[in-house]
Amino acid sequence: MSSWKWLSNFIFLICLINLVATVKSQFPTQIFIHFECLNNGSYTSNSTYKTNLDTLLSSVSPNINTNGFYNASRGENSDRVNVVALCRADLQPSQCRDYVDDATGRILEMCPGQKQAILWHEFCMVRYSNEPIFGTLAYFPNKTAHSGENVSNSDVFYQELNVLLDSLRDHAAFNSSPKKFAGATRDVPDYRTIYAFEQCTPDITSDECGDCLTKSAQQIRECCDGARGVRILRPSCYLRFETDPFYNATMVETVFQPPTPPMPPPRPPQPPGKGSNKTRTVIIIVIPIVVCLILALCITIYLKTKKSRKHWEEIDLDNDQISTVESLQYEFGTIRDATNNFSDANKLGQGGFGVVYKGKLPKGNEIAVKRLSRDSGQGDVEFKNEVLLVARLQHRNLVRLLGFSVEGSERLLIYEWVQNGSLDRFIFDPNKHPYIDWGKRYIIIGGVAKGLLYLHEDSRLRIIHRDLKASNVLLDGEMNAKISDFGMARLFVPNETQHSTSRIVGTYGYMAPEYVIHGHFSIKSDVFSFGVLVLEIISGQKTSNFRNGSMDNLLSCVWKNWQGGTVADIIDPALTSLGSLRDITRCIHIGLLCVQENAADRPTMASVVLMLSSFSLTLPVPSQPAFFLSSTVDPEISVRRENDLSTHQADDNGRISINDASMSELHPR
Repeated sequence: MSSWKWLSNFIFLICLINLVATVKSQFPTQIFIHFECLNNGSYTSNSTYKTNLDTLLSSVSPNINTNGFYNASRGENSDRVNVVALCRADLQPSQCRDYVDDATGRILEMCPGQKQAILWHEFCMVRYSNEPIFGTLAYFPNKTAHSGENVSNSDVFYQELNVLLDSLRDHAAFNSSPKKFAGATRDVPDYRTIYAFEQCTPDITSDECGDCLTKSAQQIRECCDGARGVRILRPSCYLRFETDPFYNATMVETVFQPPTPPMPPPRPPQPPGKGSNKTRTVIIIVIPIVVCLILALCITIYLKTKKSRKHWEEIDLDNDQISTVESLQYEFGTIRDATNNFSDANKLGQGGFGVVYKGKLPKGNEIAVKRLSRDSGQGDVEFKNEVLLVARLQHRNLVRLLGFSVEGSERLLIYEWVQNGSLDRFIFDPNKHPYIDWGKRYIIIGGVAKGLLYLHEDSRLRIIHRDLKASNVLLDGEMNAKISDFGMARLFVPNETQHSTSRIVGTYGYMAPEYVIHGHFSIKSDVFSFGVLVLEIISGQKTSNFRNGSMDNLLSCVWKNWQGGTVADIIDPALTSLGSLRDITRCIHIGLLCVQENAADRPTMASVVLMLSSFSLTLPVPSQPAFFLSSTVDPEISVRRENDLSTHQADDNGRISINDASMSELHPR
């Protein structure tokens, strides 16, 4: 009898362990928190805005409705606060109130003094703003997160995932439930089950919900290709999938299951002798059709491949070319209104190719608008390059082209707004550079390296930037580096390693010697520019106006100190952490490898990224860097073979570099 009692207790213990594991898998103890503090004004602790905000946030948890949604406003004019909160649809009302109460407390801790903020909690979202947000579709700010593991066969996995997400989107957007959500599972052949969940805020329309979830699904492979679990977080919609359970299946999957294709009805028996004739007739008709379709497909692929080998700068900007990116085209009137008719108040800077403005779209999204000069012949080429090239580039370390607009002679480029502006505003400003410690600078160096690696090797195209410099590296709100300004970029076809040109463009001091002297450029030209940038970041001094009491430029001074064992003398005094001296010295070593005179001796960006991430890797000894600039030439002068004797240059965020010196055309020899 005691053995039976022992066995029953053992079975009960096993069941209890399984139950706990199931609950933990559906409601993890680790709470996921992500937030965004938007730079749209601030408030003081004793202001009316703060009082209204505290009152609204404290009212969310007690008043959130049974659908898990809450919106309210309080105050007038500049003191008006708008709040929106949404719980994940698989929560019970009591759970929703508890999690929202936690989120409303955290958001004030995360974004103190900010008039706009959003916080994504593991089980809810809370958002407040001094601008109207209820009933307004908002794609941005958006955040992504992914699991550390990758799937083994991503093509099969994502093919099945897309089927599941399409079904979920249609149900979440167009079902009759006011919650606008759906969750379900799908089995992947020879792998495992996918668990997916999608939800929109109830205040947007069904079409807007569908659009928001579609954009989120499209972003999955751009941000997190191969990951077995991904979250895409937007103010108006939420998408998540995992290969482990994460939601309450009893409240989700009972509401919706993806449709299963109906079984085909059984075929009636064929009369004797007629089936084979019918089969023969079908074969005779179908096979020629299939052969013709395959032949037509092959011809189409060949023509498209042949067409893609044309150089981007030789493509005419006709209607056929614009149609390839027509989904990116904005109405000119929309952008004109967003910039207040291109008012001087929104003007960020002026360059040789036009003016850069800050704008705000009707939905509240901030943008940077580059308005190309009507009389700039070079502007046409830049417009072609940036639209047809940058629209195909998607990487976290590249500034994203949102779209373009064309009306008559007006041509506009619309970019994402990058909050902190260009890198040179920080590392060369004596008031700001102390706030960028070595940790931030190291992350910036790594981000630029990864962006270049994507351009050179990981994108569908091979791109040479040709104008990498500190003013063309922008910093977002989290100080992540984003490479900008692709107006001088060139496309390489596969297996192509070098181009030659008689038209030298770029900026003195950053250009490789083989490019300046012979007109030869390759991925190693960008590597040289990257090396100069690394040494600028570490020294805190421009290569253009470096002064150390002699006529040396930055590269020669770094080299002399490297050879003399006094490398600490060229490090920015703001980098005072002695613990990081070894890491800084290693980065100087990498920078010197990148600026070697012989292009073949320079590493590729793949090698540079590996050097930056692996401190156990032994670095080769660098040779003497290139010294091709005389001390009487200002290296920051931008070079273009044009008839104009001066050039004005502005980056995408409006920083201006104006050079009025007489220009000499460079003739490669």
